[in-house]
Amino acid sequence: MKALRYAKRLVSFDSTSHLTNRLISKYLEQKLVKHGFVVETLQYEDRRGTPKVNLIAKKGNGVGGLAYFGHSDVVPAKNWFTNKFGPFQPTIANERLYGRGACDMKGSVACMLAASQLFSRGNLKQPLYFVMTADEEVGFHGARNVVEESKFYREMAENGTKALIGEPTMLEVVYAHKGSLEFKAKSKGVAAHSSTNEGVNSTLPMIPFLAEAKKIYDEIESQSEWQSDLFNPSTVGWNIMVRDDAPAMNITPSKTICKVYARPLPDKDMMPLIQRLEKVAAENGIKLSVNYWCEPFQTDPKSEFVKETLRLAQRQKAKTVSFATDGGLFSQISDKIVFGPGSISQAHTNNEWISLDQLSQGTQMYSQMIQRWCVDCEA
Repeated sequence: MKALRYAKRLVSFDSTSHLTNRLISKYLEQKLVKHGFVVETLQYEDRRGTPKVNLIAKKGNGVGGLAYFGHSDVVPAKNWFTNKFGPFQPTIANERLYGRGACDMKGSVACMLAASQLFSRGNLKQPLYFVMTADEEVGFHGARNVVEESKFYREMAENGTKALIGEPTMLEVVYAHKGSLEFKAKSKGVAAHSSTNEGVNSTLPMIPFLAEAKKIYDEIESQSEWQSDLFNPSTVGWNIMVRDDAPAMNITPSKTICKVYARPLPDKDMMPLIQRLEKVAAENGIKLSVNYWCEPFQTDPKSEFVKETLRLAQRQKAKTVSFATDGGLFSQISDKIVFGPGSISQAHTNNEWISLDQLSQGTQMYSQMIQRWCVDCEA
């Protein structure tokens, strides 16, 4: 199976988000060029100065057609479940491919890579686009770079290209997902021995901020205005984390950080909550940054595009998911779904795997969608 061969090769690259993705991008670029794609390469450095690469490729002439969006980075693979093979040593057992990224989302990328090779450029009445971003797992920075800099992306956005976000959905058609919003609050103090009065405890001004964050959490969990029955769980989520820099319990902390991570729902205005946290931060001398990593994603489930993908996928009804994807950044593309092999329950686990059957089905499904929007379409 060609998709399996590609998946094994892709998993063998350690493309954890804090590392450069140059090697895996070079491999993918070579394969894409070999099979008829013209490749646009965008390079940038992350906040640590690490080189990153986005690939935006096009096969065929004209405009419209179909676009596939994937990402090349993976989460860290600490505490891998076995010593028999490592997380970047792809291994087949029990009809599964094990390895970091096998499910999220190198298996999906391998399926589209295999499916795209079933069609020559001459067969395509409308083009097939293949997009690979960096840094999806750590803030969607690659996708943001594509939106801002890619000429092929502008071409897709301006000409009605259909889009598949290839994240794992067990090949269910997903028409909506939540967004990604982070608050980061910092308060400063002065470290000193806690038996003296010379220190300034940085945690004290953080307490009112935490109290307001907890109050918001209670409202989100209890009030219907912050919930939607379309999602499970139905709320925007509100995960509160706090830490300080004190190395021992008899030293006053000089820095305290609180983070709140929320998952905004479509059609829910988060600004009132943002303003509440901004107000309490200002009142207590806390530095607050608000990072809206990506917007919620929603396509009309009654649209012709969704109906057609359901027919091709042999599914009765489109679904929603609570995780976020690069798709939240690609708001200029109207017709898009999340659709890929593998289960999100396997993503990021210490024994990550994808079934060989899902690789086979994924390749078949992607080839049918290429056929529908790049071959059987009107030129």
